[in-house]
Amino acid sequence: MRRRPWLKGAARGAVGAMAMSGMRQVAVGLGMIERTPPEAILREGVPSLLHEVPAHRRTAFIELAHWGYGAAAGAAFGLVPARVRGARLTGPVYGVLAWGLFELALAPALDLAHAHRVRPQERLALLVDHAVFGLIVGAPPEADITEAEQGTDDQDRS
Repeated sequence: MRRRPWLKGAARGAVGAMAMSGMRQVAVGLGMIERTPPEAILREGVPSLLHEVPAHRRTAFIELAHWGYGAAAGAAFGLVPARVRGARLTGPVYGVLAWGLFELALAPALDLAHAHRVRPQERLALLVDHAVFGLIVGAPPEADITEAEQGTDDQDRS
């Protein structure tokens, strides 16, 4: 069977984005985050896209867009060479780099309001949830089962 690490990465990326969504709900509830990045991007950066979605479906659309973005970021992680992906810190570093890309490039390019404010609590909350995303996307080395081990397990069961 052909290995498709980008597919596994996409699945992990979607799950990682879902975990981030839960963390962000807590951060919003605690007053650490005013508006999540996916919501800011769609409401401020590309509002014409969001206006095409019926008002009662916008929250779901924003969430699904975030999960899709997470899946794409996870698929990209799956394309990183296996020897690099296998290092314990690669996933969290990847997540933090994704956060940095948003903070330093995407938010200012889209002229998002929060890119112009000092927001240490929000930045910390987003940094942490991106590191968690990276933990989910980056499989720990001991979680990988080699094909040889799989073959042994299959033979033991017969």
